[in-house]
Amino acid sequence: MNGDVAVRAEGLVKRFGGHAAVRGIDLAVPMGSIFGILGPNGAGKTTTLRMLLGIIDPDEGRRCILGHDAPLDAAADVGYLPEERGLYPGMTPREAIAFMGALRGLPLAEGRRRASAMLAEHGLPEDRPIRTLSKGMAQLVQLLGTMVHKPKLIVLDEPFSGLDAINQEKLEALIRAEAANGATILFSTHVIAHAERLCERIVVIASGKVRFEGTADEARTRFPSRVRLSTRQADGAWRTKLPADAMLQDGVWQFELPEDGIEPLLEALIAADAGIETLAIEPPSLHDAFVAIVREAGDDPA
Repeated sequence: MNGDVAVRAEGLVKRFGGHAAVRGIDLAVPMGSIFGILGPNGAGKTTTLRMLLGIIDPDEGRRCILGHDAPLDAAADVGYLPEERGLYPGMTPREAIAFMGALRGLPLAEGRRRASAMLAEHGLPEDRPIRTLSKGMAQLVQLLGTMVHKPKLIVLDEPFSGLDAINQEKLEALIRAEAANGATILFSTHVIAHAERLCERIVVIASGKVRFEGTADEARTRFPSRVRLSTRQADGAWRTKLPADAMLQDGVWQFELPEDGIEPLLEALIAADAGIETLAIEPPSLHDAFVAIVREAGDDPA
């Protein structure tokens, strides 16, 4: 394995009964990066993460984690937040975090010391039973437990699920801080806004296969920009100058940017006295690109 790569997968396949949930996943996560696995529900994201971590074994293919072909050999250097949250409700946040660290080899006394400091930093209580905390607070406690042993690789499965906007911001800040300290962050999500703000690279998985890998900008540039046009004249011969895909929505014409650019169309509209009021060219968002990529694969992007 190349030393610049924290996680590598080659040809991962996983079948459950007669169904192939993952059908040949390849990916390479650069060391020290924030890397996102995007996909609709049921695309194979969680199954892929579980294979990478050695929780389940692939039917075909290989994976390498922090230089180890056997993922469990790297367990002490990995922090994992599963999609299914779970803390002992009678434990206090300090004890829960220390316990999670102990599972990765951190002495309990050191885990308690680190837990107290982490909880204070994030304004969370130390000694209240977890059952008395809000869902968002409990989720942040579990996230701190994922990081207390200072792992080199942090794997988060749908970490933003169920968090309100304030706690989502806290989680994003935590992810950036861990990456700044040298950790590699790998997380799955179907909420594109988080990936757009955080990720240096992404893969889009649909129907158990990688449909795109690269940067968010590279995903966006695969698709044309959109033009939004409003005019003083509601009708007239100028409308024949618009592209065939132009649609009127709430008084604004919308269509794909023509291949030869906006200038020829603009000249034609001015000559036809369209009475242009506003014209804007909007590049596709990552969400637009994600939806298009997933639909190309025949999946429902929801």
